[in-house]
Amino acid sequence: MGSEIKVVPMRVLVTGGSGLVGKAIEHVVQEEGGKLEGEEWIFLSSKDADLVDVGQTRAVFEKYRPTHVIHLAAKVGGLYLHMKENLHFLRDNIKINDNVLQTAHEMGVTKMVSCLSSCIFPDKTTYPIDETMIHNGPPHDSNFGYSHAKRLIDVQNRAYYQQYGHRYTAVIPTNVFGPYDNFSIENGHVLSALVNKTHTAKKEGSPVNVCGSGAPRRQFIYSLDLGRLIVWVLREYEEIDPIILSVGEEEEISIKEAEDLIAKALDFTGKIQFDTTMSDGQMKKTASNAKLRRYRPNFTFTPLNEAIKMTCDWFVANYDIART
Repeated sequence: MGSEIKVVPMRVLVTGGSGLVGKAIEHVVQEEGGKLEGEEWIFLSSKDADLVDVGQTRAVFEKYRPTHVIHLAAKVGGLYLHMKENLHFLRDNIKINDNVLQTAHEMGVTKMVSCLSSCIFPDKTTYPIDETMIHNGPPHDSNFGYSHAKRLIDVQNRAYYQQYGHRYTAVIPTNVFGPYDNFSIENGHVLSALVNKTHTAKKEGSPVNVCGSGAPRRQFIYSLDLGRLIVWVLREYEEIDPIILSVGEEEEISIKEAEDLIAKALDFTGKIQFDTTMSDGQMKKTASNAKLRRYRPNFTFTPLNEAIKMTCDWFVANYDIART
């Protein structure tokens, strides 16, 4: 009887494959034995297709004919860029997500894992937030365009399952950082922007200027840990409902504490200043990883100080090619 079942090796298409999380998944697949025999993993970048364009999206799916998709591609930016361009983030991300999901449906993709963001959580809520609370009120005003576009992926996943039985699901990481991030001081995410600022301040002998009070608290997840978990989700997680991928609530730290860890990793001994005229954004968005722990009780996260040190070392080594 068993010989009648033919298991076709996965052909996995990773959108946004050249970014922070895509590079982490590529490392897990190529360097840590995450790729099984016969499997094909294709990592797309924006050079391969503009996923805002449905024609280009269709063409790249027809070229590679994936059986599985990890959807990471998005128009993203730091807090201040989101605050300036909410409409652009809303429209471009809705187009990207609909093009990828609908094309996957039309071409018979078996399973898709999309990457959401903790910014989709309601602004006014109780903590910790879990997966059942995503739609319980509007997201924070600072990036409502991006947040609503990302929330719609969860809505579409449920609709594809209800109407067609598709196993499309999503992960919700907390604040991701690591090698290959966008370290732009203007548009990067908070931790990576601070790495660049601190490295620059050390070179110039100047103070580090941190935007905001340093009081907001965040749960940071190292990109390689996230990559390992996303590969697990693709292979083993069967729910349509999303799953939060995060360190525990007790690992949440303030931006000031994060900057202190960066300063230590980079041997920066100068002055650290906090510009309280700049917005803090959301003060906290503490997420529960209880669901993850039910599935993966023994998963070990890289200690934050080690992960920050490895990220700082990568940035310094690649400083000339990093986006600054």
